[in-house]
Amino acid sequence: MWEQEIQSFGDFLKLERGMSPHSHAAYKRDVEKFAHFFSQSIFSQIPLEELEETHILAYFKELMDLGIEASTQSRYLSALRSFFQFLVFDDKIKKDPTFHLKTPQKVRKLPDTLSFEEICLLLDQNDMSKAEGVRNRAILELLYGAGMRVSELVNVRLSDIFEDISCIKVKGKGDKERLVPVGDDAFYYLNLYKESVRSKVPVKKEALNMLFVNRRGGQLSRVMVFYIIKDLAEKAGIHKSISPHTFRHSFATHLIEGGADLRAVQEMLGHESILTTEIYTHLDREYLGQIIRDFHPLSGK
Repeated sequence: MWEQEIQSFGDFLKLERGMSPHSHAAYKRDVEKFAHFFSQSIFSQIPLEELEETHILAYFKELMDLGIEASTQSRYLSALRSFFQFLVFDDKIKKDPTFHLKTPQKVRKLPDTLSFEEICLLLDQNDMSKAEGVRNRAILELLYGAGMRVSELVNVRLSDIFEDISCIKVKGKGDKERLVPVGDDAFYYLNLYKESVRSKVPVKKEALNMLFVNRRGGQLSRVMVFYIIKDLAEKAGIHKSISPHTFRHSFATHLIEGGADLRAVQEMLGHESILTTEIYTHLDREYLGQIIRDFHPLSGK
């Protein structure tokens, strides 16, 4: 039905826009997919120049029903926009039916969260009679008690610790530094580790100022922190997908559930935009239901 228009569109992409062969082929293929859908749909007899936004939406509804990811849908829409803009420019149609369509938004999947009881269960599996257990407890206290990223944690230096103001300086994404507030419990285990474990390790020259070191005196790696957490989770019988970020996520979620201000949590996590922090406001239905039962004036009446 649209063979000639699609061919002209392909020539336009190649000659006028100087698009690479790969991109040119992808755009043309995406438009051909829509043309095939249209020819098989109940709208097949509608002329190209009479195409409306509702016809485009019907196509994207089918894509959603098929489970096509938002990123792929966005690519399809980009190709269709270019196609219809070309047709307007070429006087084949009077208006672009995709003009008011919004780009499909990718749904951010939330990682698993540990409940406070699960956090305690996992901590109980840590053997504090061993040197590594003391170190690991300090690691867990900073991951959950301060919401640090694992990359921030393994790069904390001894000179970054400011116990007098209950803070640790960390370097986050984009090498941006921030002060992270740290509680008394975390500092207790931090000092216990420094005094009873780290002070007895023959630290290598390149790691002299690093807080967390391995048994050979080198800087602790991110991979090792993943392994420590995975091992403790298995011992605790926790079958969720757990990583160091799970503790950061749990830290933020528990703070917000407890009534913490979203902007305060944003500052602690080092998020540039509060929109990123809002991902942690996924309070479950049971929790929200309990809030209504406890605090709404008409509850129980």
